[in-house]
Amino acid sequence: MGDSNQISILLVGIGGYGNLYVDALLSNLGRGDFRIAGVVDPNPQNCRYLNELQEMGVPIFSSMEEFYAYSKADLAIISTPIHFHCEQTCFALARRSNVLCEKSVSATIQEARQMIEARDKSGKIVAIGYQWSYSDAIRTLKKDIQAGLFGRPKRFKSIVLWPRNKDYYSRAWAGKMRDEKGRWILDSVASNATAHYLHNMLYLLGQREDESARPDYLTAELYRANEIENFDTAAVRIYTRDGVELLFYVTHAVMETLNPTFCFEFERAKVIYGKTDGSRENIVAVFSDGSRKVYGDPEEDIMKKLWLTMDAIRALQPVVCGIEAASSHTLCINGMQEAVPRISHFPEKLIRYDENRRITWVEGLNEVFKTCYREGKLPHEIGVSWAKAGRKMDLDKYVFFEGEGLE
Repeated sequence: MGDSNQISILLVGIGGYGNLYVDALLSNLGRGDFRIAGVVDPNPQNCRYLNELQEMGVPIFSSMEEFYAYSKADLAIISTPIHFHCEQTCFALARRSNVLCEKSVSATIQEARQMIEARDKSGKIVAIGYQWSYSDAIRTLKKDIQAGLFGRPKRFKSIVLWPRNKDYYSRAWAGKMRDEKGRWILDSVASNATAHYLHNMLYLLGQREDESARPDYLTAELYRANEIENFDTAAVRIYTRDGVELLFYVTHAVMETLNPTFCFEFERAKVIYGKTDGSRENIVAVFSDGSRKVYGDPEEDIMKKLWLTMDAIRALQPVVCGIEAASSHTLCINGMQEAVPRISHFPEKLIRYDENRRITWVEGLNEVFKTCYREGKLPHEIGVSWAKAGRKMDLDKYVFFEGEGLE
């Protein structure tokens, strides 16, 4: 940081999700504790706030190499597709920038390890943008779990039914296994749109604030209805090294929307969350004696990750969610892909297409997943005709994603 004690910020990627960071920064210029040093984006016209940035005189570059040849930054905010995360994070660290990288941390577990090595060599910090982890609701809940308020954790389950249409899958890398250079992308419903909710279960079970539980082994069912390379539907059972069962049900191949919903079961309480009608909702712990504790809504301030990361750069607090905490999710994704190398296509007789919403969906899938969620089972365990489980995947000593035989 310069003499002004302002944190200089480089924005890498200002279209798509990057718009939210631009908006947050422009809306909080009055804080006076940061400045936007530059923007890197080969297609800056995709940013809704491009005019404002240009009026402020923010320099715009087409590559990180161009920016760092011209300037420097205390913090690089990386909001690019997942297959760029490792390379761009390591590049920024080598040029003495701290990094806030959007989720997921990386496509493969070996890339996450490479990022850790680059971070340690640089002496800088890296935060990963799983926004729920930075919320007051989740941070307070995690402290209570660590303190044993609810007793031993037994089973965590989460479900998300999020329809996605043709526009969603029209992006160059959507649903892709690799890019044109052969780099792993592994874009899927579980690694992208719903990644937060798998990470959240692992994160809450971490022994410290900046830790997540490590998966021991998993069983997965992966399917697709859309014409993509990877899966748009997943049902997964994961066991952590401490023996806690995690169940995760997510799909884009439905017409019904069910926003993130979870039930975390402990010896003495259940912790529940769900936005059934799209309204604001709170995380609530319901104890065995009927008493309740309300934690608030984890969606309340999704940009808290930005301000807490800036505090961490100033050494005012530790990194909330770093590479290690975020890599448990990546480990699960890699394990899921290896457990089911050949993604099953739903039976053609069940696949429908809604012309108005341009959504490909599977008849009855929403009810199957809701039943599985209620009963704590996978589709193949309740006799669903199309259901097929992959092999049990041991993750205890898993260190490298090979991806052989993926189809």
